[in-house]
Amino acid sequence: MTQLASMGGDTASDNESAGGGPTVPPTPYELGTPEGVLDADELRVVDAWWRAANYLAVGQIYLMANPLLREPLQAEHVKPRLLGHFGTVPGLNLAYAHANRAIKARDLDAVFVAGPGHGGPGPNACAWLEGTYSELYSHITQDERGMEAFFHQFSFPGGVPSHCAPETPGSFHEGGELGYSLLHAYGAALDNPDLTVFCVVGDGEAETGPLATSWHAAKFIDPARDGAVLPILALNEFKIANPTILARIPESELLELMRGYGYDPHVVSGDDPGTVHQAYAQTLDTCLDKINAIQQQARGAAQAPGPDGAGTAWPMIIMRTPKGWTCPPEVDGQRVEGTFRAHQVPLPGARTDGTHRAVLEQWMKTYRPEELFDEHGRPVPELLDLPPRGTRRMSDNPVANGGSLLRDLQLPDWRAYGVEVDNPGTRSHEATRVLGAWLRDVTQANPTSFLTMAPDELASNRLQDILDVTGRKWEVEVGPDDERLDRSGRVVEVLSEHICEGLLEGYLLSGRHGAFTCYEAFIHIVDSMFNQHAKWLQASAQVSWRRPIASLNYLLSSHVWRQDHNGFTHQDPGFLDVVLNKDPSIVRIYLPPDANTLLSTFDHCLRSRHYVNVVVAGKQPQFDYLSVEDAALHCARGAGIWDWASNKDDLNTLPDVVLAAAGEIPTLEVLAAAAILRERLPDLRVRVVNVVDLMRLLPEDEHPHGLADREFDTLFTATQPVIFAFHGYPWLVHRLTYRRANHSQFHVRGYKERGTTTTPFDMVMLNDLDRFHLVMDVIDRVPTLGASCAGLRQEMADARLRARTYTREHGIDDPAVSSWTWPS
Repeated sequence: MTQLASMGGDTASDNESAGGGPTVPPTPYELGTPEGVLDADELRVVDAWWRAANYLAVGQIYLMANPLLREPLQAEHVKPRLLGHFGTVPGLNLAYAHANRAIKARDLDAVFVAGPGHGGPGPNACAWLEGTYSELYSHITQDERGMEAFFHQFSFPGGVPSHCAPETPGSFHEGGELGYSLLHAYGAALDNPDLTVFCVVGDGEAETGPLATSWHAAKFIDPARDGAVLPILALNEFKIANPTILARIPESELLELMRGYGYDPHVVSGDDPGTVHQAYAQTLDTCLDKINAIQQQARGAAQAPGPDGAGTAWPMIIMRTPKGWTCPPEVDGQRVEGTFRAHQVPLPGARTDGTHRAVLEQWMKTYRPEELFDEHGRPVPELLDLPPRGTRRMSDNPVANGGSLLRDLQLPDWRAYGVEVDNPGTRSHEATRVLGAWLRDVTQANPTSFLTMAPDELASNRLQDILDVTGRKWEVEVGPDDERLDRSGRVVEVLSEHICEGLLEGYLLSGRHGAFTCYEAFIHIVDSMFNQHAKWLQASAQVSWRRPIASLNYLLSSHVWRQDHNGFTHQDPGFLDVVLNKDPSIVRIYLPPDANTLLSTFDHCLRSRHYVNVVVAGKQPQFDYLSVEDAALHCARGAGIWDWASNKDDLNTLPDVVLAAAGEIPTLEVLAAAAILRERLPDLRVRVVNVVDLMRLLPEDEHPHGLADREFDTLFTATQPVIFAFHGYPWLVHRLTYRRANHSQFHVRGYKERGTTTTPFDMVMLNDLDRFHLVMDVIDRVPTLGASCAGLRQEMADARLRARTYTREHGIDDPAVSSWTWPS
């Protein structure tokens, strides 16, 4: 180790602490003048910025008063709860400082992504040094008073989180959960030809599945029309308690790994600041020159050449620096700097332990704050002059506040794509195929602001019409039998739900629009990514200067009720339950029953802002029920009575029973049950209710779309039995309606984890959602029926048995069931 890593090895015995061993403060280093691309003044200034950012980071973690150490550090100056992480911060600050030098020298349009999870003190510090923090938060002034408030708020009740959260200027990636930094970076670069994204990937983060897959995202970057991402793999060797794999494998293996991913890796390694500054500056210039050459070559031709199989070897940096660089080398007799012990708070007893507190003071003074801040606590002019100005500052780049760049989509009138409905329930269409024609024209009308993500399922989910106007985005080899691969394609189709989700999030967060279509069962793969994005939306909605972004729109098809060919593993509607755990102000769930309601619903979703919209719709032929006019009205209501399916003579009287449905297959089975009841029990007053907006079931004080109790009772009644056929797990409806006056009368049928490879009708029978079982439920629940309808009930039970026997004998559904239509 050089001088920096072994600073202050000989200390007096009075440095003993309660921990039983010496606590060794760092020794101020001499920068020296190592040769390199930076002259002496440039080296001195970039190092001063780095020291200032490190000082401010330490202050955020520890101090609530005395920010410039104008007086001896006392216990009351230190926070009672020391929260935050220092270990990764010096590396982040190094990358940020040198990025600023390059932005100014090259007039780059750039943003910064901090992948390491708890690196928030670094980008916070850099935003304060750039002045953006003070511009956005008037009480955090760029002086001693503001510095004290800046320190006090960090990881403090009523303050700001320890991550690069929505409160952090310039951040559009929180990093609280690891694995998504590269995907967000590449998503931001798509269709942003002038943008450079400096993306620091933590070596702990690099062990996650999503991040390991993310390296392939570069294969969807077209140098002719997209921006560039410079990945910076920060290897500081340790996670919270363990070494990291990529930091410990032989460097030759690491380089081969990165080259195998298609990158051109460049290594910066060391612990002497001056040497590292020069090496990093040289490497950064080399990488940016290579990026520029790649882009200029692609953009110089009249038409960018097609992929030739070699791909584009984009540069990346491998940065090896010590964990907790510049922190105390030993605390309580144990090594800290360069070990996992520097991951969080290197001096955990700074408030209660006088020795820890004395070392903290000495540690902060090694950064020489008297050289960095003037008598008023303002950064000295040289520091203020290092970063670029205005929106060239990474903390003020509008790309990181994507809502400020967001523009409405050009949307064709969905009504022109609707299907004709003469008689409901008699003609069929593939709903998502109808939607695909509309999305085709949405794609064509918005060639630089709308993308569709699909994990190899675009055509499978019947959206292939989009490929009439674009190809699948693809930057590597094209074989002779491949179809519709295109460098400038508007569809990203890759068999990784993580890549699809992460790229789309980055695209939305930087001010554009998109949709993600997926098999319903496999959207669970990104449950956690959805959780993090929903939390970002909720938190950013509370930040006054953040503008709303376009909604994250999921189209879930190949759903539970028509995955009879793939079987049990493909049958899971539980994403709806996951979504409903999030804040009601953020999430929406739609279950359109036919093609026209799907068109109306998706038009609404693409116009919405700052939500997560989940739309479940089938790809198989299903009945058309509502004309475009009626579909628009029904979707606006969110839930309503279908008078044509109810007993017409009794619409203004109290029904004997309500048959309710949410979802296309539940709707089919409810209508078939209603038809049986109309024929066999003509005096029974039946009301058919369809729910397209699931949030309407919630009370109005729990969700913006919720129904007031009086409206809910008018629709479902306050006293009568409700047989509710639901697309997902039955208990979800009970969860939504448990506060309603009539909840005890709700009887919900839905998926109850019974599935296999079988016929469509056998699938609904396995889960007791079929029409015959619904009729039996009516008989069991309506008090006036019961024993008087024993014959009909037995007939329904026999019909179920005959239908099941038919499937077992013939391998298909009984034509009496499969060819049923609504009686006109």
